[in-house]
Amino acid sequence: MVSAGEATEPLVHVDNLRIHFPPRRAPIRVVEGVSYSVARGETLGIVGESGSGKTLSSLAILRLLPRPAQIAGGRIVFEGEDLAAKSDEEMRRLRGKRIAMVFQNPGFSLHPLMTIGAQLSEILAVHERLARKDADARVEELLRLVGISDPGARIRQYPHELSGGMKQRVCIARALLCNPSLVLADEPTTSLDVTIQAQILELFEELKARFRMSMIFVTHDMGVVARIADRIAVMYAGQICETADASTIFSDPQHPYTRALLGSTPRVDQRSTRASGFRLPTIGGSGPTIMQQGDGCRFATRCPEAGPECARLAPLPLAVGPRHIVHCLKRGSAGEANHA
Repeated sequence: MVSAGEATEPLVHVDNLRIHFPPRRAPIRVVEGVSYSVARGETLGIVGESGSGKTLSSLAILRLLPRPAQIAGGRIVFEGEDLAAKSDEEMRRLRGKRIAMVFQNPGFSLHPLMTIGAQLSEILAVHERLARKDADARVEELLRLVGISDPGARIRQYPHELSGGMKQRVCIARALLCNPSLVLADEPTTSLDVTIQAQILELFEELKARFRMSMIFVTHDMGVVARIADRIAVMYAGQICETADASTIFSDPQHPYTRALLGSTPRVDQRSTRASGFRLPTIGGSGPTIMQQGDGCRFATRCPEAGPECARLAPLPLAVGPRHIVHCLKRGSAGEANHA
């Protein structure tokens, strides 16, 4: 966990990030007004359903947005530098060295025609200027560290010769090669079976403590984020609804969407059987499409507490407790905000 002193000096601060798709007439605002900070040594979990903008927000930090998505505004400050203002060449020098990423599908993020050793050694050759022999030794060291047996043999293999869990371990080793300050993990356990998923989460926890790195962990799984995150940001339809310490999110959720999300998550102390008559509650209605994003709260059409003003006015961040921020008109005002 992170001490209070560390939390006051964020490693990365995302401020009012906006990501648009530029059509012929008006921009499609897929991410709007997203702000959060990550302290040194802290893991921020970004959680929300598919299409909420979690992945786009993290890809924006590395300036790897898929076309035609564009950063339309806001600042991404990493170690005192605004990444949104950097050139492409400056970002190439930074990616993989100071900020690294573990992608959702390891099979897609590894080059199928290059051996594992060649792919990982190339990173060290570019960023650390290591000779091939020294780079191979470093790669073997990292592969051993992430739990891959006989790394000397594995570096001569191709991705298709490895299992899914082993490929994800290779991708984690790749992210750690240059000892980055920040690791972005985008749904890194989604494509794995439950047993391997638990092993990968345990590995992340061990490596975080060993390397003292910060991490942004993107997931749709509340169980995963409960285990891995120090703090949690809940996203819905391109906006952040609530941010707080992980324990607070689960014990005292304030936003209606956060409560609905937790309420619809299966728990081990609940029995969902026909005999018991218990059924998990669902969130009624459907979310807005990317062409229907209005100016107000994007959860308004599904929110049981919404009033007429919720569809018109954008809720500003309101501090309801220590490091606990909620974006909801029912708990504040659209014209007044208390930033923590």
